Amino acid sequence: MTDAAWSTVRNSLKGVIGDNNYVTWIAPLKLNGARDGVVRLSAPTNFVANWVNRHYADQILRCILAAGESVSRVEISVDGAAARPNDKVQRTLAAVPLVNAGRVAEEVEQPTAGLDRRFTFDNFVVGKPNALAHAAARRVAEGVSVTFNPLFLYGGVGLGKTHLMHAIAWELNARNPELRVLYLSAEQFMYRFVTALRERNVMDFKNLFRSVDVLMVDDVQFIAGKESTQEEFFHTFNALVDHHKQIVISADRAPGEIKDLEDRIKSRLQSGLVVDLHPTDYELRLGILQQKVALSRASYGDVPIGDGVLEFLAHRITTNVRVLEGALTRLFALASLVGREITLDLAQDTLADILRTSERKVTVEEIQRKVAEHYNIRLSDMIGPKRQRTIARPRQIAMYLAKSLTTRSLPDIGRRFGGRDHTTIMHGVRKVEELRTTDSQLAEDLELLRRLLQS
Repeated sequence: MTDAAWSTVRNSLKGVIGDNNYVTWIAPLKLNGARDGVVRLSAPTNFVANWVNRHYADQILRCILAAGESVSRVEISVDGAAARPNDKVQRTLAAVPLVNAGRVAEEVEQPTAGLDRRFTFDNFVVGKPNALAHAAARRVAEGVSVTFNPLFLYGGVGLGKTHLMHAIAWELNARNPELRVLYLSAEQFMYRFVTALRERNVMDFKNLFRSVDVLMVDDVQFIAGKESTQEEFFHTFNALVDHHKQIVISADRAPGEIKDLEDRIKSRLQSGLVVDLHPTDYELRLGILQQKVALSRASYGDVPIGDGVLEFLAHRITTNVRVLEGALTRLFALASLVGREITLDLAQDTLADILRTSERKVTVEEIQRKVAEHYNIRLSDMIGPKRQRTIARPRQIAMYLAKSLTTRSLPDIGRRFGGRDHTTIMHGVRKVEELRTTDSQLAEDLELLRRLLQS
């Protein structure tokens, strides 16, 4: 297998696993040759070699076969020249996506490994649903001491949590290249800790994570239920805060809503600024599409877009931003290949599968079940005559959500709530509208329930 063939395989892998994973795991690999049907690759560290073997070996083999090479297996070993004795800390650092390790690891060759170059503040579209999260992220990215630590960002899939995390890291690196910033997923934190336990390098692990200036952990809900990992995360968190080091955390839900996460960790996560990225509204989705069009020109040229197409997509595709952007990318790719204008008819035909998925309707009965489960009351009580506050308030919340998320009329909703009059439904809706502006817990419950129902 030649270097040119390996270059072709690498390009194919980038398209399969994405730029982020490619830069972190595939780019560091070197081709050592091929013999007797075995392609031999080398990795800079044991961790990279083990990770690639576990997660990407089959994909590498498939891409090699697709390139016309006759092979039976892929072997990945540690680069002998890179593996130096007594260099355990370096092996640990090089294995984790780093923004800039500075004095901790001067020899790290890819200081921005694991970060997506598209995810910067310049490319983040700000709207009402994400304005607070954006402002808080900007403040942390200035690199000066802030009054909140940690910054905890949470929200559903595709609402911009990871984008803001990457943007903070890029901005910190640009403002102060000497700053030691470590960004990784909670899954990577857990895997690094388990590996350190197995290889008896726990002190090296502790030294790495407690020597950074900024620690950023994405999708922290994945450590829930992992007792030993939670224990180490707790002590790492405390050590950094005690030394006035900034921590940025993201998750798919608020700290108090993460099941099987230790109470002491929930308490620490709630001690800073907890910010919810709300589901996108129409104006924000339209702004994201308009920005995506401007960025797509470089890849697809000046593909004409008919009137109303972007507005149609922003109105119809409300699930998450990734689906929205993916739909527009599909339209650009097709239009550029066949030389057609992107019209409403083309959009409806090309995106029929996405549009069908986005048409999922929330029912009043589903709302009642979700609300009853959330507040731990019986469904029969919700639609029954009981008027205790512990039942009446969840009932009003369910009425409000039924009015907001369905097209049912007030009399129709009333019939589904035990035959209540439409004026009772109207009173419940108005009551919740009033309370959500003054009761932060109720407002948080509403957003959580809305996300659950629309996911």
